[in-house]
Amino acid sequence: MGRKNAKEAREYRKSRIRRKVHGTPERLRLSVYRGNCHIYSQIIDDVRGVTLVAASSLSPELKGKVKGFTVETAKQVGELLAQKAKAAGIENVVFDRGGYRYHGKVKALSEGARSGGLKF
Repeated sequence: MGRKNAKEAREYRKSRIRRKVHGTPERLRLSVYRGNCHIYSQIIDDVRGVTLVAASSLSPELKGKVKGFTVETAKQVGELLAQKAKAAGIENVVFDRGGYRYHGKVKALSEGARSGGLKF
């Protein structure tokens, strides 16, 4: 394989995770993307290939509540996603960390979603 840059290494980890993690109609997939300045999450039905619920640090509901790209921001995004999912009738999800370590902002987002009522 040889050496990889950080992006290629993350894509490889992502594909390894995606082999095991699939969203079904009973347990949808909660996917996370972490950019340099924002964090994005969505709940996806992989069978139909449809995004049902999405939230990010750019969401209008969080306007004025978040400052910068912090762990607290990620937690609020998770809580917002859980709130939207509850409104759509979604309770059970499987967590797809997208190749990122389960640490820091990714962990905070999942804990926020759990505290909002989603079951992993």
